[in-house]
Amino acid sequence: MSTRPKPQRIRDPLHNLIEFDSSQFEQVLWKVIQTKPFQRLRRVRQLGFSELVFPGATHTRFAHSVGAYYIARRLMKIIKNHIQLKGGQPKDHQEKVALAATLVHDVGHGMFSHAFEDVGKKTGLKMAEHEHVSNELICSGEISEVFKELGSGFANDVANVIGRGRPGNLYDAVVSSQFDADRLDYMQRDRLMTGVQNSGIDFTWLINNLEVGEIQIGTDEQESGSIETFVIGNKASYAAETYILALFHLYPTVYYHKTTRGAEKIFSEIMIRLINLVNDNSIEKTALPSNHPIIRFAQDSNCIEKALALDDTVFWGALPMLTEAKDPLINKFSKWLLLRNIPKCIDIKQKITAKIRANYGSSPEEIEECKKKIDRVVISVKESIEEFLKQTETNSITNSVPRLLLDQAERSPYKRFQESKGSLNQINIRQGENILDMAEASQMVSGLEPFSLFRAYVTDDTKIREQLDQIIARETEE
Repeated sequence: MSTRPKPQRIRDPLHNLIEFDSSQFEQVLWKVIQTKPFQRLRRVRQLGFSELVFPGATHTRFAHSVGAYYIARRLMKIIKNHIQLKGGQPKDHQEKVALAATLVHDVGHGMFSHAFEDVGKKTGLKMAEHEHVSNELICSGEISEVFKELGSGFANDVANVIGRGRPGNLYDAVVSSQFDADRLDYMQRDRLMTGVQNSGIDFTWLINNLEVGEIQIGTDEQESGSIETFVIGNKASYAAETYILALFHLYPTVYYHKTTRGAEKIFSEIMIRLINLVNDNSIEKTALPSNHPIIRFAQDSNCIEKALALDDTVFWGALPMLTEAKDPLINKFSKWLLLRNIPKCIDIKQKITAKIRANYGSSPEEIEECKKKIDRVVISVKESIEEFLKQTETNSITNSVPRLLLDQAERSPYKRFQESKGSLNQINIRQGENILDMAEASQMVSGLEPFSLFRAYVTDDTKIREQLDQIIARETEE
């Protein structure tokens, strides 16, 4: 006599109780959680090196993935209720694919997540791209075998939703959009675990005022039909503005914090040097044994099993050994990370802005021209710094230690409509009978500009700061 599967549950600091019932679908997802690739996410922290600034930020990709799934289920209920009220039939397969995709969307992340991806971009490592690794893990191997219980093509459907990069239908928007389950979880979770008091969102009010509406797609001259998408009711319009502003504030406060970014740069330099030394048959200079997971990965970087052997704990465990490395960069940078002695950060853009800022009472045109000039000077200063570094670097690349590390990034708080992403990627607000994009409905949102940074981390404190000041002074002269 067969017994009904036992319901499962996870206690979560953000959502309290996340339950998996006895249905075949949720039991399959529970089995996915038990797989080796998914359990590995317990050893990959959501915010990488942020714990060096926020000691509580030790939460993992595992917790976030399960939390995103919890929110995805709540969003799916809204879709279901809408369809049933219209007398329609919910699309069971699309719903299950989207829910499964939300659960496994981060399964391919490497150690320290985006910092490791930076290593991959600089060295051409395919296995450092989390989208590529996720696709491999979902379409083949242990996760794929579990998904086969839901149909032979289920795993591929899940991988396609994640890899598409844009929502193809209303169900996909739960997985990937500017108001998706991923973002709704990490914004709240990251704020909770870092302890920052700004960037709060009124999640309950947003969800309770979330509905499904119909919008026209195509141009005014040639409409090509309509689609159904999530719409935030008018009563929650200010909560929607706060949601976008909260994400905007998380970037300078948490994600782009100067110490976190500095640690990421140090980690990136260490990993790149390790890989280069292994490729040059100079393992002895790393102080790591030849059978260490990092060395094995560097020797065979196209092997997914060797990539999955890397996680945050592997690197932290290797760090004391790396401080004994014969290579000067690895030796020096590893000691900095181990002791949290991050090089001095110089905010170059801030210095440029201080020299070119608009005067009090300037017209909007003058302010706009000032911003454009700042952007031009940032480019010219960067080019001058790179030329200076090129002229002063030593002949031996293997043994050189960079005098400074540059850091440049930009993040838009809300992305206006892009044809490549489609209308389902947008956040829509209901105003009476009309449904408007947030950028049209809110003056605050339409006025927000991307947050950008340009910094330098000085590793050689003798003359480099003076040189930077001279370059900035020269480039900001009229």
